Amino acid sequence: MDKRTLLAVGLSFLVFLVWWILFPPKPTQRQIDKPPAPSKEEDQLPVEDKTIPSGPRREFVLEAGGDSKDIKVETELYSAVFSGSGPQIKTFRLKEYRTKPEKDAPLKELIHVKNKPGYGFSLGFSGQNLPNVNWAAYKVNGQDITIRTGDQPKGLIYQRVSPQGIEIQTEFLFYPDTYKIDLSVIVNNESDYMIDDSLLLNIAHVPQETKKSYYAFEGMALLLDNKNKPEQVKVKKLKDKQQYHGQISWIAYEEPYFMTTIINEKDKKATAQGTILPNGEVRIFYMTPSLNLAQGETITESFTLYLGPRDLSILRSINKKLEKAINYGFWNVIAKPLLLALRFFNEYLGNYGLSIILLTIIIKILFWPLTHKSYQSMKEMRKLQPMMAKIREKYKNNKQEMNKQLMSLYKTYKINPMGGCLPMIVQIPVFFALFRVLPNSIELRHAPFVLWINDLSAPDRLFSFPFQIPLMAPPYGIPVLTLIMGASMYLQQKMTPTTGDPAQAKMMMLLPLVFTFFFINFPSGLVLYWLVNNILSIAQQYRINRQTS
Repeated sequence: MDKRTLLAVGLSFLVFLVWWILFPPKPTQRQIDKPPAPSKEEDQLPVEDKTIPSGPRREFVLEAGGDSKDIKVETELYSAVFSGSGPQIKTFRLKEYRTKPEKDAPLKELIHVKNKPGYGFSLGFSGQNLPNVNWAAYKVNGQDITIRTGDQPKGLIYQRVSPQGIEIQTEFLFYPDTYKIDLSVIVNNESDYMIDDSLLLNIAHVPQETKKSYYAFEGMALLLDNKNKPEQVKVKKLKDKQQYHGQISWIAYEEPYFMTTIINEKDKKATAQGTILPNGEVRIFYMTPSLNLAQGETITESFTLYLGPRDLSILRSINKKLEKAINYGFWNVIAKPLLLALRFFNEYLGNYGLSIILLTIIIKILFWPLTHKSYQSMKEMRKLQPMMAKIREKYKNNKQEMNKQLMSLYKTYKINPMGGCLPMIVQIPVFFALFRVLPNSIELRHAPFVLWINDLSAPDRLFSFPFQIPLMAPPYGIPVLTLIMGASMYLQQKMTPTTGDPAQAKMMMLLPLVFTFFFINFPSGLVLYWLVNNILSIAQQYRINRQTS
């Protein structure tokens, strides 16, 4: 393979990489129309079936009582605060995850409410039919709850009877060793009216103003109509008030590594909407179909809440199709096996950096025969340079004949002209799969390697500079591992048999510099993979170069 073709492959890889970063595949989005207005026949129902006269429409029906005492819930995995006024989660703090790699960093909070009604998670009616329900009248059946490993599940019950005689009971059920919370809502209609209203579950969140990695998604996600992958809408797209209607298995607010989720136990049709307010607050609504409760009827709606890490094994254990939230797009078929392999290696090595090195070695061994043949082909082509130069000179005015003679030469000496491309081509699928895995997998979050590398999901930085560096993502420092990777790539390029003219050779020597520039803001785990692969390739190339012809 000549340098021109190799250069084209390298530049194509860079173009593909830049395009994939700047223009990732966009999820499909569906928008629904507003529900149809009631027909005239509905206005002529008998008196006993008429609905409660509607008051002013309310988007949220939960109000905080001034003197109510909040209820604390403590498990082995999280600590939470529930409102004493009604079914609302005001704070939710994870005990096994921190905001930064440092051991004394604050714990990760999925919900944090500062005396603002409606924030966090709340539950009520959609306001279609029930007028101005004041949830502050709830009675709470429960004290502070502490539940440890081996304990039985414990519940927190909210009860209320409206002035019209509608009995509502909401129960949260907590477990000692899981992030899931069972939620049931029982509505008993003892009023003289039909309840033509829907349950409304709400997640409210204020996104953190921090720089995200290239593929760290944040926004609304939902599994619609039992598809293989969820619908996703980024935060900035929620200004269009995205609405969905259909069989909604779950809906969530996803942020890098974590998710706050509402799961529909019966997988029935519902309506979901995500929106962002002018103050930057994101609100995600889940609305059930109308309860349609006549006098004397009772209905129970069951849900599961999941507030925790986007960990593949944990999500599978919930057994609610939540594992589909872990999706790496086009590279999913490669990315998930790589992640499972890293987890397996880490169980024995106890270090994800070492696991990445071991994975790289195994991948290199698998492709060793292919790359070995490729390097040998490149070496043989170097011997043919004098003959190739004569053919190019002789047929410089006849490209068709020149190519024909070159191919005849390759065939005579049994050389594959495309063989030199293989070492780079075989890396591309693994590279892009790891590109998706490393900045999005909770397993790699804050995972240390050695010395200054304390987070394999973040760029490596030695020291911390108080000033900004152009084109570098914070924190600002010396990207030591990336510079070493660039140097290894330069050495590998120097060892590669040279073909073609000097101008092309100089351009090829610029590739290590270009790659180093792109890798500065990549996760250090990805840089580690590329560095180890380069070192193994250098060793393989050195061995072949020393072999006698």
